[in-house]
Amino acid sequence: MLIRGRAWRFGNDIDTDVIIPARYLNTSDPHELAKHVMEGVDKDFSSKVRAGDIIVAGKNFGCGSSREHAPIAIKAAGIQAVIAKSFARIFYRNAFNIGLPIFESEEASEKIKEADEVEVDAINGIVKNLTKNEEYKANPIPPFMQELISAGGLVEWTKKRLKAQDTGE
Repeated sequence: MLIRGRAWRFGNDIDTDVIIPARYLNTSDPHELAKHVMEGVDKDFSSKVRAGDIIVAGKNFGCGSSREHAPIAIKAAGIQAVIAKSFARIFYRNAFNIGLPIFESEEASEKIKEADEVEVDAINGIVKNLTKNEEYKANPIPPFMQELISAGGLVEWTKKRLKAQDTGE
């Protein structure tokens, strides 16, 4: 699985209230959440981001509350992956549960700049900065989690598994 897009830079300790402020948690509509993604750090982010873009951040991305709304808002805004030095564990789990690929790479996190063109090989854990012609190592996504992402998240993966069991596939 190759992912390619323009980078958006954020710092350390980006918490879920910055990703999607609590005042918008009265909806679970992904499109409505996308209108407010990253509003806590850049109020105009949702109007600037394009489908296929990639977030690059520092350490502890997605810390704070366990709200699943945060990765949903990111994915619904068109962000196709997040690269960070590290992720809060609950965000990590929620991201895969909804089918948002995330990658831990200290080097990529430090060297990729805003608007750099980035390509990620999810299977092999290779992050390429096409703008700078550099390559960084990331933790590859394990095969099971790749299945979750390909299916669109845990719920969709489960539906497919149940359907396959019902039809004997």
